[in-house]
Amino acid sequence: MPIISTFFGIIIRMFYREHEPAHFHAEHQGQQGKFDFSGKMMVGNIQSKTALALIRQWAALHRAALEANWANMKGGKPLDKVPPLE
Repeated sequence: MPIISTFFGIIIRMFYREHEPAHFHAEHQGQQGKFDFSGKMMVGNIQSKTALALIRQWAALHRAALEANWANMKGGKPLDKVPPLE
């Protein structure tokens, strides 16, 4: 499961051979969530409001990169790293 970004203790991943709808996975302090590209948690148990806000902010800034990585993953191509929040 390739890591595409890390910031403020949050790890962002995309899996190969994933299913629709387009999404990414985030982990923070052992809690995990599956997010759509707007940053909304679809499934998961991340409880930190700060972490959720950071994930939403990151997703909004990098939506085009997430969509490009989703297309790469579906095409069997390598995923690109996405810049972290700073």
